[in-house]
Amino acid sequence: MKMIKSSPSRRKSAKKKLVREIYGDDVYEYYPLGKYVVAAPGVCGGRPTFKYSRLEVRMILALIAAGETIEQVVQNYSLSRLTPDAVSEAINLANKAFIRSAKMLQAATS
Repeated sequence: MKMIKSSPSRRKSAKKKLVREIYGDDVYEYYPLGKYVVAAPGVCGGRPTFKYSRLEVRMILALIAAGETIEQVVQNYSLSRLTPDAVSEAINLANKAFIRSAKMLQAATS
């Protein structure tokens, strides 16, 4: 797999850089949200998915919320190469987004 990346900025930016990789014989473009979770403009309407798949993060989080364990979800989606680390990252990213949203709401009502 060949990566084409622009040089990283020294300061942390709220806007992520588009990454272009050659995956198989195709160009795969995505905005990294984490190591395993990405927003790929050409995949699932740009909604967060697990890297190199069309597996939407929201679907996996819904299964976890419904009571399935990470191990059960990983086993059920083994063909997509989903890993426990990827699911944990998705949970952590969702938690951070929830906290950020609550803080913004609190600031707006103060």
